[in-house]
Amino acid sequence: MVNIASLFGQSSPPLIGLDVSTSSVRLVELAQLGKGELRLERYASEPLPRGAVVDGNIENLEQVSEAVRRVWKKSGTRVKLVALGMPPASVITKKIILPAGLAEDQLEVQVESEASQYIPFALDEVSLDFDVIGPAANSPDDIEVMLAASRKEKVEDRVALAEAAGLTAVVMDIESYAARAALDRVIALTPQAGAGQIVALFQIGAQVTHISVMLDGDTIYEREQPFGGSQLTQDIVRTYGLSMEEAETRKRAGDLPENYQAELLTPFLESAALEITRAIQFFYTSTPYTRIDQLYLAGGCALMPGLLDIVASRTRISSAVVSPFKGMQLAPAVRESQLRTEAPAYLVACGLALRKGAA
Repeated sequence: MVNIASLFGQSSPPLIGLDVSTSSVRLVELAQLGKGELRLERYASEPLPRGAVVDGNIENLEQVSEAVRRVWKKSGTRVKLVALGMPPASVITKKIILPAGLAEDQLEVQVESEASQYIPFALDEVSLDFDVIGPAANSPDDIEVMLAASRKEKVEDRVALAEAAGLTAVVMDIESYAARAALDRVIALTPQAGAGQIVALFQIGAQVTHISVMLDGDTIYEREQPFGGSQLTQDIVRTYGLSMEEAETRKRAGDLPENYQAELLTPFLESAALEITRAIQFFYTSTPYTRIDQLYLAGGCALMPGLLDIVASRTRISSAVVSPFKGMQLAPAVRESQLRTEAPAYLVACGLALRKGAA
């Protein structure tokens, strides 16, 4: 049984969450203070050159590992154990039912046997892990087990990335699982959170928007749409004749000509709201569900001026931008004003850093 570096297991030594996306590398270090209290020790990000990571695949190990080294140094951390994320598309997950009371080695044999039915690759090409969720709902003699599998080279690429940057990968999670772990913690702090709530999370990245819909903590719907903030950056490049790097910098700083808002930003916000409303309609038509109680925005675009208002207006759903660090103490080195403008982009990195609980 080859494990995806403790995909589901918790890691007791201190570790940092490292989120490698298409556009940047983000790092988060948390400290456990006891009684469920957390402190954000440090966080940092480094941009990635275009083409270094494509569709979740590390295309240029040297460029990405150099960015990881820079973000590690910039953050000031001394922790060298890392939790990394895998793109959801590169991991097959499946809930299976197995007999209760099996010994660990028997459970592994059963999981491998079941896995061979669901995985379209030879098992020796796959990194495999599983987690016992608990008793099966309608059968007291059985247990529910979550199976996860990924091509070995996908896992090895991330392990090699950590090693090239002088770090050690000890946990490999699925990015969407990490995001949900961070969101679940925030929802638990919300007074109106209750049983039966349907929550939608839209993570708007540079290239892709990842959509997850959850009911009582379980994912009931998940998909990706090819829409992200780089479309606006490309519009800025074309309109003002800037490089991609300069366009991205000036977009973030709000340092663009007067006509930017009317001619570029407003149409982009309209497109984003349209993508989100279409995704919600698709969720309604392709599932038995007919409502969403709360909508959360995350990712690098979430705090774009005007986005939250237009999404709430178009969808008519209670909407908020999620800060994964809500309710945490902040270390002296963390600047709260800066954190407020950057936090939504760190949802996955924060979820990865949360994996440092008890073994």
